Amino acid sequence: MKELFFALPRLARMLVSLSHDRDVPTSAKIALAGLAVYLVSPVDLIPDFIPLVGYLDDLILAAIVVDGVVNYIERPVLLRYWPGSPTSLDRVAAVSGRVARWVPARVKERIFGGGRKRAA
Repeated sequence: MKELFFALPRLARMLVSLSHDRDVPTSAKIALAGLAVYLVSPVDLIPDFIPLVGYLDDLILAAIVVDGVVNYIERPVLLRYWPGSPTSLDRVAAVSGRVARWVPARVKERIFGGGRKRAA
């Protein structure tokens, strides 16, 4: 958990950089922009003033988007912007994949443009 906490600034930097890259599909850029708007919006599915549970919707939505990004954007593009090691990116991908596991793959394919799929 501590490692994930320290990975958050790296992840934010990578997501912002990906949103400006020409190699990233437009659908993925729209998902990234939608996540950013949702996270800064005062309107949430679960109000943030509820202790602990209030940030759950933000966490789940972020995990879904991160899982989609690491699975449907070419790995060299991801590594171009990831400031850590490839192993640390794999760990972040594993955590986000566990949180987003309940989202059907076809939904992620549709959102992220059906780019590269991670080998199972």
